[in-house]
Amino acid sequence: MKAKFIRGWGVAGATGVWVALSVAMAPAMAAKAARTDSRSETKAGEKVDSRTAAPKPLGADVVASVNDVGIPKASVDAMVKASGQPDSAQLRELFKGQLIANELLRQAALRQHYETRPEVQAALEAAKTVIVTRAYMTEHAKAAPVTDADIKAKYDAVVASLGENEYHASVIAVRDAATAQTVLDEIRKGGDFAALARQYSQGPNAAQGGQLNWVSFKTPITAGNTQNWPQPIAEALVKLPKGSVSAEPLKVGEQFWILRVDDRRATQIPKFEESAPLLRKQLEQVAMEKATAQMIGDLVKSARIQQ
Repeated sequence: MKAKFIRGWGVAGATGVWVALSVAMAPAMAAKAARTDSRSETKAGEKVDSRTAAPKPLGADVVASVNDVGIPKASVDAMVKASGQPDSAQLRELFKGQLIANELLRQAALRQHYETRPEVQAALEAAKTVIVTRAYMTEHAKAAPVTDADIKAKYDAVVASLGENEYHASVIAVRDAATAQTVLDEIRKGGDFAALARQYSQGPNAAQGGQLNWVSFKTPITAGNTQNWPQPIAEALVKLPKGSVSAEPLKVGEQFWILRVDDRRATQIPKFEESAPLLRKQLEQVAMEKATAQMIGDLVKSARIQQ
C-alpha cells in the first residue's frame, strides 16, 4: 500500500492471459473434452469413436488430451507465471480448463476451414508482422543497462518531490459547465459522489467512482511539480478540508472538474528496498523506448520514404 501514493510507481493490474471464454465455462468444457464426439483413425484406417476407445495414458509433460491433441504442461506453467498469482492446484486446474476449451474451439474452427477465410488470413498476417517486428526489436534495440545508482537517483528524485502531507481524492470531470453544475447540485442534495462519477464523469477512474490514488505535493504548488495532476486540481486539493467538495467546478482545459477530498495524512515514504523493483522496471522501460526511438531514427536515415 505504501508505494501507491506516488503517481507512476504502481504496476498495472495483472495482464489477462486468456480472455475469449468465461472462467465459469472452463471446468464444464474440460469435462466435455473427455466425452467429445469427434473421431480418430486407427492404424488400419478404420474410424473409431473416441468416446468408446480406451483412453491413452498421458505423458509426464502433458496435462490433458483433446481428441488426441495433447495440452502441454509447459503451457499451464507459462500461464501461471504470466498471471502473477501464487502457484496453486486450483489455479492450474483453471488454466488447464481454459486451454482445453481453447483447443476445442480451435479444432471446431479448423473442421469448418475458418483458417481459409480472408479476414482470418489478414489477421494471421498482421500477427506475423507483430511477431517478426518484436523479434527484430528485441535483437537490435540495445537499451542502456539500468544500474543500482540509476535506481537510487530516481528514488531520491521522487522522494524529493513529495510534500509534508499526502491526499486521497475523487473527481468528476465533465465537458460543459451546465452538466458540472447539475452534478454539483446533486452532490449538495446528498447524492452519492461515486454513483454520479460513474454516471457523468469522463475523467480518470470514472468506473471506480472517480477515486484516485494517494498523492503528495510540495507546497506551495508550482508548475511542473504536481505529480502530473492538473495544477488547478492540485492547488484546490491542498487547500480543501478532509471530506469537503470543491465549492465550484474547476476548469481544466476543456473540462470542468468537481473535486472531493476523501482523506489526508502525513506523507508515508516507502523504503528504498520496497520501491527498487518497481523503479527498475520503469527505468528499463524508458531505456527500451529510447533505444527503440534511436533504432527507428537510424532506419529512417537510410530509407526512402514518400508521403
